[in-house]
Amino acid sequence: MSIIKDTLLRSKLGVSGGITRIVSQAWAQFNAAEGHFRAIDGLRAIAVLSVVFYHFSVPGLGGGFVGVDIFFVISGFLIGGILWREIATTGQISFLNFYGRRLRRLAPAYSVMALVAFIVSYLILLPFEFREFGKELISSALYFSNVHFFREAGYFDTAAHDKILLHTWSLSVEEQFYIVLPPLLFFFRQNRSMLIGIICGFFLISLGLCLAVTPRSHSAAFFLFPFRAWELLAGVMLAIFGYETSASWQGKPMLSWTGIILLAVSVVLIQPGPAFPGAQAIAPVLGALFIIANCQDKNPVNGMLSSPGPVFIGAISYSLYLWHWPVFTFANYYYGGMSYVAGWLALCFVLGTLSWLFVEQPVRQAKSLHRSQVFIAAAVACGALVVIGSVPYLRNGWTSRFPLSARAHIEASADFIQDWSRCATPKDGPLKGVETCPIGPPGQPEYIVWGDSHGRAFKEGIAQLAMERSRPGLLLWRGGCPPLFDVDKQESAATRQQDAECMAANAQIRRALSAMPGIGSILLIGRWAYYSEGQGTGRDAHNTIRLTALNAGGVQVSQQALFERAVLATVTEISRSIPRIFVLRQVPELAGYDSREAARQIAHHRISPEVAEKTMFTIPLADAVARTAASERPFRQLAQQGVITWLDPWDFFCSEKMCRAVKDDLGAYFDNNHVTNATARKLRNIFSPLMERSTVQTPRAVVQP
Repeated sequence: MSIIKDTLLRSKLGVSGGITRIVSQAWAQFNAAEGHFRAIDGLRAIAVLSVVFYHFSVPGLGGGFVGVDIFFVISGFLIGGILWREIATTGQISFLNFYGRRLRRLAPAYSVMALVAFIVSYLILLPFEFREFGKELISSALYFSNVHFFREAGYFDTAAHDKILLHTWSLSVEEQFYIVLPPLLFFFRQNRSMLIGIICGFFLISLGLCLAVTPRSHSAAFFLFPFRAWELLAGVMLAIFGYETSASWQGKPMLSWTGIILLAVSVVLIQPGPAFPGAQAIAPVLGALFIIANCQDKNPVNGMLSSPGPVFIGAISYSLYLWHWPVFTFANYYYGGMSYVAGWLALCFVLGTLSWLFVEQPVRQAKSLHRSQVFIAAAVACGALVVIGSVPYLRNGWTSRFPLSARAHIEASADFIQDWSRCATPKDGPLKGVETCPIGPPGQPEYIVWGDSHGRAFKEGIAQLAMERSRPGLLLWRGGCPPLFDVDKQESAATRQQDAECMAANAQIRRALSAMPGIGSILLIGRWAYYSEGQGTGRDAHNTIRLTALNAGGVQVSQQALFERAVLATVTEISRSIPRIFVLRQVPELAGYDSREAARQIAHHRISPEVAEKTMFTIPLADAVARTAASERPFRQLAQQGVITWLDPWDFFCSEKMCRAVKDDLGAYFDNNHVTNATARKLRNIFSPLMERSTVQTPRAVVQP
């Protein structure tokens, strides 16, 4: 207690004597807790600092996100130890006591953070983002935000640093663990040997699933409880082993040294990406287990972990974890990037400390707060947060908060959501294994729309026209996947698995087109300049794509030449089985535009609409033409020969000199190259030739979408 008091007094934070007394009292109570190991608080400090510094991009900590894995092991060890000790001594588990303690520990600080995040979100988030925050708030209040964020992972999902409550996914995993573990221990408590076997079995199953699923769906393995349970169960098994063997948790210094080395290697060398968690998560889990297993030993590692600084950071780790991510996301969001990192980090520590002092500790130590009151208060807080989270839906994000000059961009920023409920992946037939999306009325498809994400962007317009003309068809699309034959692709924005899936889908489509005689026409839609030039432009210039010929025969050609060959080969082959081929001219790219960024800049008065018009919302027609000239050359030649019909939407976007992001008060673009749903519907009549029935008679075959 005196050490912490002296530490605080020596600091230059200007902490008053009153706060110092509160810290001293809270710390004394904390240290008096039964079974408290100071080295475990130090381990908590490593976990939380790794996560916080990683999120704030402190150099050298590329694997800092593994701090969450360390937290999982610690939680499993402490909670498993408490429950196992209770079973061993009483033969029972008091569910009310257990969940009452958990609520005291977790709910108050979370509720305060969530409420403050809601207020700040109301003040600065755009309507679409505010509605998304509402979903995050509801899911985190009900402890399934890990499922929510897993389901949100998609092509047009908002960036991770815009998800204000993203960090609550790990809290949801832990809460799901708290729901599962006590009943499991209770129902098998009469046969502890069997129970140990069951726990070990679940550990092995979860670990095996994690290893198997990570290469196929690393998002599922990262977010979902079944694939993370083994990390928590590892801590549970260590606690059981320690209790059953009366372990002293000391005497093996090599364990502590091995553990700290494993953690250091993990935090420095593990990289985020599709390979995590998988086998890489084993290293930080083992490191945490080794340190806990020897946490009472007197050695330099434990001495460092048990020193006042790490112990204090470990004590505030939960509150620090709760506050650091909202601070990061709001600062990054409002200022358009992260600067003054040291200042924002300091704010995280201040908020974490205040939360621990004035929220966590008073509630945990309040003897006058009865168990029933805890449950009632938690239920009320949860219900209130769910209601508050629903408000953005009821108010449609509160668009009226922002000036009229930002409205077109605000509406564009939300105008990409579409209904994909009719889509399915056939298990047999010509399009086996390829996701197909029927458009228009039910019936035998008469045409195919095949494209990349630009095909998706135009979906609403084509689908509306198809309903108006009573013409059923099929949409086949995959983001970043050129609708071309004879080429492979490697894209910086895609995983190798996604690249392979693109090529597999294209190969299946190639086989299918000749086996679908009922198809009278096909429309190709793509970001042609991206494939021809090999990279994006302006705001997405960092995205690159490399095309390679499937049967190059050792001949090296430029990407533009390879693209032209692929276009000619694709059109030639399709023309043998489908009589009419249409190609949509790629919409002009507005290099510097993004509807969300534009809306933020104007809504927060960081740029005037007049300046934004010149710098962000327009591009000279000559520049737009130069960007697409090479990619359009083969299509124009084919159109002149009458092989394809060239559909050109540029008159809508461009005048004689400029192309614009806003047309007649309509936000035309979502980002710098994808149109909004409203634009797609407004331009739908450009696809009228596709809807005309072919004069060429071909036998029809039933295609199951």
